[in-house]
Amino acid sequence: MRVGHFTSPAGRARFLSAYDRAMEVVPTPAEVRDVDTPFGTVRVLRFGTAGGAPLVLLPGKTAPAAMWAPNLAALSARRTVYALDLLGEPGRSVQVVPIRSTADQVRWLRATLDALDTGPLHVIGTSIGGWLALTLAAQAPAGLASLSLLDPAHTLDRIPLGTVVRSIGAAPFAPAWLRKRFLNSVAGGTPVDHDDPVADLIDVAMREYSAALPPPTYPSPDTLRAVRVPVLAILGGRSTMLDAQRARRRAATFLADVHAEVWPEASHALPGEQAEATNTRLLAFTDQVDRTRAEVTG
Repeated sequence: MRVGHFTSPAGRARFLSAYDRAMEVVPTPAEVRDVDTPFGTVRVLRFGTAGGAPLVLLPGKTAPAAMWAPNLAALSARRTVYALDLLGEPGRSVQVVPIRSTADQVRWLRATLDALDTGPLHVIGTSIGGWLALTLAAQAPAGLASLSLLDPAHTLDRIPLGTVVRSIGAAPFAPAWLRKRFLNSVAGGTPVDHDDPVADLIDVAMREYSAALPPPTYPSPDTLRAVRVPVLAILGGRSTMLDAQRARRRAATFLADVHAEVWPEASHALPGEQAEATNTRLLAFTDQVDRTRAEVTG
């Protein structure tokens, strides 16, 4: 089985140039680390030095850590924040060993978090990052204080068939018009501003990187029941990745401690599209979790 790779040296150069441009709109990291794992090195960016349990941000598919640009300043003003480039996806993380299973996905993420050696962590994932965060919480939850899922893909509801068909636009061989149509659909039909450096980075990532990851396994009821930390699930009412009401019901049925909210006007791109509301809700939730933990242990 092959590993994720850029389709050509020129494509890699184009991506890294777009990556550097996108990082110009991100707050300056306090630290940049490449963490060794059994499957390769993971790029970790640390922002802020505030107290409390840190936040770990997991981006969506083909979206490096820079996708959190609208959120990082507000979040890192209140808490230390770690933002990862997912292993096996385009970014500064480098996969060298095939990732063959969901268990392998958990192993590299677990190794990364263990290397940070921070104590309790609040893990926040959007889209496929939400799937990865929930899978970690179910299978290897050591040190997790809470879980926040921002319109998680293939996690609380299956991806609709129409979206699966449209996702051909995310393939490296897809023509520009089809890729643009797919990106617009993810944003709920709102045209994507390709002059935005983060949007341009994602566009270049789709064009120049070929991932080699196993399909994400849809969490069973038992997997959801295995998650024992508090969960915040924010679901987009205009999402193309899930039916928000169906996802809310599944979360309420199988997750032990969950606050599941449907934001009617939000699309799948809600972390950036509704950044202020997202930042406020994430900080309020993690603050409450920390207060509750302090009361229980104090």
